[in-house]
Amino acid sequence: MSKWYKITEVENIPLMGSRKVEIGDIEIAIFKTRDGSIFAINNICPHKKGKLSEGLVHEKIVTCPLHNWEIDLASGEALGNDTGCTNVYENKIEEGFIFLNI
Repeated sequence: MSKWYKITEVENIPLMGSRKVEIGDIEIAIFKTRDGSIFAINNICPHKKGKLSEGLVHEKIVTCPLHNWEIDLASGEALGNDTGCTNVYENKIEEGFIFLNI
């Protein structure tokens, strides 16, 4: 059964950056793209377990800091010739706060 969690204010996520949050045993990276879109994915790269929150954000993609795998922020899928996927979490914004559905 899923539950909505109030995480932080949208303004606390830097443009073209991320913040890491932990909910129980789950480590989640929340990203804000150049257009202000918010994405939430598992913070672990499916390749070598790199911390995606430490990667570079460009368009709607994050590049893993360990081996440059590119992960689509909307689907969690690895791009290009790489294969693998990380979990994506539904999010919503209400009154300036980000909520995640876990």
